[in-house]
Amino acid sequence: MEHTENKTLQDTERTSSWEQQTAMKVSGVSIFVNLLLSALKLIAGIVAHSGAMISDAIHSASDVGSTFIVIVGVKLSAKKSDKEHQYGHERMECVSSIVLAGMLLVTGLGIGVTGARDIVKSTSGGTIAVPGTLALVAAVVSIVVKEWMFWYTRGAAKKINSGALMADAWHHRSDALSSIGAFVGILGARLGYPILDPIASIVICVMIAKAAIDIFRDAIDKMVDHSCDEQTEERMRREINKVPGVRRVDLLRTRLFGSKMYVDIEIAADGSISLHDAHDIAENVHDTVENKFADVKHCMVHVNPMSN
Repeated sequence: MEHTENKTLQDTERTSSWEQQTAMKVSGVSIFVNLLLSALKLIAGIVAHSGAMISDAIHSASDVGSTFIVIVGVKLSAKKSDKEHQYGHERMECVSSIVLAGMLLVTGLGIGVTGARDIVKSTSGGTIAVPGTLALVAAVVSIVVKEWMFWYTRGAAKKINSGALMADAWHHRSDALSSIGAFVGILGARLGYPILDPIASIVICVMIAKAAIDIFRDAIDKMVDHSCDEQTEERMRREINKVPGVRRVDLLRTRLFGSKMYVDIEIAADGSISLHDAHDIAENVHDTVENKFADVKHCMVHVNPMSN
């Protein structure tokens, strides 16, 4: 006997709507902050004659593009199931995450290449212009604001289990790291050590590249039916075994589908009970799993007869 009932359509739509509203709110804040910050840094860079700050301003402006990718990904993944996509569109958010990971990697490599070029320039006798104090102040403001945006976006991404939003959070962190590099370079130049800027850029490049790779791997896992973590599966087993009538869990399979989970379960029950009673046990297991684990979108339960 198999039980394949989904969560009620009303509950699913309510959850999807709340997740989409959260993502849209965070994305709106992100766009506003990035536009304002990039304008301020551009002005500071021009006035203070800081090439590093002008580059940092361009970096902040480019983050607006990544946020629009998040918006598109969340919108598409929230679309209802249709005839051609009967399991929904959650994996579209994974596509957004992969695109964002690529953008993040390119950003990191760009910072690293610039740093390496400046090191070569410095060692070959080249000079770097000393920027004004305004650029230093702008760098500090940028570090504080972008680090706050990282934690703000990261918190929302964890709340709604959004890989695309998490990738955007790391774009904020990469901008904060870029501003740290600009700060070190500006301060170093003013203290007579311009080489500190490119060295910091190389370190930042490695950190951003690692974040991009982690985001990419997470998105790929969610696209190739990777199973859930062992801790989650063990918690499921414990909850299933608590359901009255369940003798044991014969099989538990999980797979990630975008930000959601699909679960296949085989349980053993008393072979002498009626079909009606076996159905009730399966339904209780189904409801327990979907109620206890909010990210489960679909759960199927199969009942095996067990001799006394």
